[in-house]
Amino acid sequence: MMNILKHPIYARLFSAQVIALLGTGLLTVALGLLAFDLAGDKAGAVLGTAFAIKMIAYVCLAPLANAVSEKLPRKAVLIGADLVRAAVALFLPFIDSVWQIYVLIFILQAASATFTPAFQAIIPDILQDEKDYTKALSLSRLAYDLENLISPALAGLLLTFMSYHWLFGGTIIGFVASAALVSVVSIPSVSANKKTRPFFERLTRGSRIYLATPRLRGLLALNLAAAAAGAFVIVNTVVIVLSDYSKTQTDVAYALMAFGGGSMLTALLLPQLLDFILDRTLMLTAGFALTIVTIGHGLYTLTNGLPTWELFLIVWAASGMLYAAILTPSGRLLRNSAHAEDRPSIFAAQFALSHTCWLLTYPIAGWAGQALGLPMAMIILGFIALLGSVTAFFIWPFADTKELVHDHSDLPADHPHLREYGEEGKQHRHLFVIDDEHRSWPTHG
Repeated sequence: MMNILKHPIYARLFSAQVIALLGTGLLTVALGLLAFDLAGDKAGAVLGTAFAIKMIAYVCLAPLANAVSEKLPRKAVLIGADLVRAAVALFLPFIDSVWQIYVLIFILQAASATFTPAFQAIIPDILQDEKDYTKALSLSRLAYDLENLISPALAGLLLTFMSYHWLFGGTIIGFVASAALVSVVSIPSVSANKKTRPFFERLTRGSRIYLATPRLRGLLALNLAAAAAGAFVIVNTVVIVLSDYSKTQTDVAYALMAFGGGSMLTALLLPQLLDFILDRTLMLTAGFALTIVTIGHGLYTLTNGLPTWELFLIVWAASGMLYAAILTPSGRLLRNSAHAEDRPSIFAAQFALSHTCWLLTYPIAGWAGQALGLPMAMIILGFIALLGSVTAFFIWPFADTKELVHDHSDLPADHPHLREYGEEGKQHRHLFVIDDEHRSWPTHG
């Protein structure tokens, strides 16, 4: 898998992603400790609100940012977003009230809503071989898991001799270094032949393609399952470790490392697994298994009390493994569901729609945990994960082939698309994606 880093452009972009995420991981730990300082045992509710604001920024601004920046140089967009994030992080150490957390988190995540989909859409343009792209997705998953593994470990080390406020400095360094790396990379430009579309169509095109594609509707349902379990881990780990287990700030980092370590293990195994297991089979199995782990953990805690510290870490690691098995293959589904010119739009749609799931689950993780107790919050989120997994099972077709037989009763006989297929006429078979000539999914053939 690591041989993909021999590709010079991808290697530099991957390095930029890793460094930025290391900084973001330090931010996650520091923000949790800051919330605990300001709100005590109500930190879960504060973090739930902060992460809900983050999701509002993602959901509302990702498609808008894509539509506005479509004609701008992609490198400039990435560098600008990184520098905005660094500037916001500069103010975080000086926060002394909860409302300031909310304001700065919104601005920072608005920049992330611009950066992340644009970055993700560039990778398939650089790596056009599907096996290379699959390896890149696994490496990308590993990079995201640095937030939950290496960053907490580094945070735990730094916290032994400095205040958590200094962790925000690592966030600033990460974003600035990411911008510097992107600045020296040659990024493919958007095709000059790309059709010019009205602003509203650019704004909604990605979501229309996404929601008209059955496999992507299934992906969205599985995103709900992953978000249900992931939101509990991200929001309530600090409360469980510091309040319920009466552990230390360093142990918070260890718990997040367990979740991230499980996720990284899955990412390492996936390129081999996906050679002989269908994406649908792997992702649905992971969705149902994650449901069982989440509900089971909640029921056990509700009836028997806290599991041992060691068992808790094992459960967190298992949750991380299953979480990654759902999310890592999603880039393959997106790549196979749109033409190259529509990839930025569809990645932005995935970013916005998937974070709608987090917008639902983050407040539940924080507020239900505060009002009903953490075990009940875990059970509620487990049933949300079950709903997502069952929905995906029924709406994602089992026979999900890339080429489909379909007809074009809506096109004139001399249309260029029909002439392309010669004698086959209005009914023919080819790689099927939603586009200008194919506005709905075939229900026959």
